[in-house]
Amino acid sequence: MVHALKVLSGGSAGPPIEGFEVAYADRDGSEFRLPLVDAWAVRFEDVAPVRAFKSYKGQRHLPGLWWSATAGGHVGYESWLERDHVMLLDFDPSVVGISSQPFWLFWRSEAGKAVSHAPDYFARRDDGTAVVVDCRPADRRKPRDVVKFEATRRACTQVGWEFRLVGAPDVIVVRNVRWLAGYRHPRHRLEPVASELLAAFAEPRPLLDGAASVGDEIAVLPVLFHLLWTHELAVDVSVPLHTEAAVSAGVTGGC
Repeated sequence: MVHALKVLSGGSAGPPIEGFEVAYADRDGSEFRLPLVDAWAVRFEDVAPVRAFKSYKGQRHLPGLWWSATAGGHVGYESWLERDHVMLLDFDPSVVGISSQPFWLFWRSEAGKAVSHAPDYFARRDDGTAVVVDCRPADRRKPRDVVKFEATRRACTQVGWEFRLVGAPDVIVVRNVRWLAGYRHPRHRLEPVASELLAAFAEPRPLLDGAASVGDEIAVLPVLFHLLWTHELAVDVSVPLHTEAAVSAGVTGGC
């Protein structure tokens, strides 16, 4: 998608750090290429993907779009592994912005060959820091890919971003978060049920017991799951979610 790229006006006239450059596209289609030293100021959580999410008959991976409660819109993924990780970013209460395929990173190898790589995700945290994520199963990391990942890690370090190379996440965590994700949309936060649930779980108590104290479980549970998704209520997602799971006050305020 980023082909003929413009040089960002007003950027630093100095040389790029260790030859690294980045290219990205605004949501309106404007395209830019700039030295890495200037990239720290770009809101990469708001950019358009630099690669299309292709779908064709017989492909091994299953691309798609994840509706992100954090971003308030769709974020693309190229595999179910990427889907799981964008879901976990969406669930992270410290993350306030997410984009997929946020930029191309360009550099030259020791032999002088031009190299490029587009990381899978960029996430902005509520304290202004950022994390760049690449998703690849450990058994599918070819030597040339490892070189690119390490170069990306070095580039991220130089502009103060965290870099994560992730494989398959914890199965139980993924199952629990996937369940809660079914209730991530704000339409599930219904009053007065939400406020009553927050009061009911002011002290830790079993999930179903607290829900039943508010009303009909069929009506109450979707609201409870939404509050768990937003972290207004908290539960340990590292163990299977069940009716006796301890639910308590969370780490965030009301929406």
